[in-house]
Amino acid sequence: MRVLLLDLDSTRPDHLGCYGYHRNTSPNIDRIAEEAVRFNQYYTSDAPCFPSRTALTTGKFGIHNGVVGHGGTAADLRHEGEGRQFKSQLDTESFASIFRSAGLKTALISPFGERHSAWPFYAGYHEMYNTGKGGMESAEEVTPVVEDWLERNGAQDDWMLYVNFWDPHTPYRAPESFGNPFADDPLPAWITDEVFEQHRKKVGPHSAMEINMYNNETLPEYPRYPGELENKDDLRRMMDGYDCGVRHMDEHVGRVFKKLEDLGVMDDVVIIITADHGENMGELGIYGEHGTADQGTCRIPMIIRWPGKTTGSIDDGLHYHIDLLPTLAEMFGTQPSPNWDGQSYATVISEDKDAGRDYLVVSQCAHVCQRSVRFDDWLYIRTYHDGYHLFAKEMLFNIKEDPHEQHNVAQERKDICMKAVYLLNEWHDDMMNSMDVDVDPLWTVMKEGGPYHAKGHLKKYAERLVETGRTEAVEELKRRHPQEQL
Repeated sequence: MRVLLLDLDSTRPDHLGCYGYHRNTSPNIDRIAEEAVRFNQYYTSDAPCFPSRTALTTGKFGIHNGVVGHGGTAADLRHEGEGRQFKSQLDTESFASIFRSAGLKTALISPFGERHSAWPFYAGYHEMYNTGKGGMESAEEVTPVVEDWLERNGAQDDWMLYVNFWDPHTPYRAPESFGNPFADDPLPAWITDEVFEQHRKKVGPHSAMEINMYNNETLPEYPRYPGELENKDDLRRMMDGYDCGVRHMDEHVGRVFKKLEDLGVMDDVVIIITADHGENMGELGIYGEHGTADQGTCRIPMIIRWPGKTTGSIDDGLHYHIDLLPTLAEMFGTQPSPNWDGQSYATVISEDKDAGRDYLVVSQCAHVCQRSVRFDDWLYIRTYHDGYHLFAKEMLFNIKEDPHEQHNVAQERKDICMKAVYLLNEWHDDMMNSMDVDVDPLWTVMKEGGPYHAKGHLKKYAERLVETGRTEAVEELKRRHPQEQL
């Protein structure tokens, strides 16, 4: 058996053609989707990249493995303690160990371990190739490494290759020579002039006036990435920059597929296409970031083409990305770990039979501290630290009617909020009851001063708000964050 997993950083599903996007961003991915199961309601359990990939590596929610943020105590895996054996649990329970148990050679092409000192990410791989720029790679630097590995190993049997592409991640890096195939395509219709002006008034990192997190500075080496959205031309530059990143990456994905075809093995390879998280492009008034526990950040693509199994199918069940571990174990006929938090959906792949969950709880503690509940048509977001965005404590969105989260109906639908809080409490009880410790790492982040990307920046940001005529927000930020001196 041969398995290729493509981890496409910051790729949101609704900017792919196979998920209904109006721009032709992903012809090569779309071609695989026609032969695959495409999952519509697939979410990372923990965002952004470090918590997401740690959850996938360990098969556990961040609340269990301990990694929920980008710094502080909650950016390290929990120690196994005195019960730790000669080898850690990751020896047999990591994501890559599933393939090793099935007799496959495992290889990883990614700089991610170095990017966040996320060394457990390497667990279970026979070979690891660091593409060297900590996530600032363009596909031109990744694809040759992939092609070389396939040239040497692709025709052999029994391998799994995990490949990390970064082009949709900020700052958008498709080379100028790539041009702009979307210059004449319309912008998303939901961002009307009125909506855009509302976004211009918003405060918080990566809002329309601070694309560069806390200011509007730009980098000349990344001309596709604006520092501020002053008008619709800037908005086009932002959207086109992201979509060019997706399309540029897709062309390199096509090169990988071409190599498999040249080797004569393409029809036999299991292909898994997914991402660590999405990218807010206006959701909650945020652009070019993945810093919330919402639909824009946490919904991810999942496309699985398994030769001889279900083809051309769409699954609408609710799934976490960590559900992939027990799913693969079942598909390979091996035993899932009792320590994993995932739930297998192998029947979707093998029988086109639903295996979705009743609800999901997704978390974010790197830019804000939030937990959200996704159920029925609803997304309920509970905010513990607003990351300077002035979010309401409770937000509720009808994702079916309002997929871009523009209308918070929490006040009007208290009944739905009450159900969501009940589900959140049920999940939290289950998580705490299944832990050897009594510490929720979300609260560790809170007690250590707040999320990494929103700690110690308020004084400087308040100066920026005053300079740009948004003085009224400063007093409210001071009230919400009294620990930060202005």
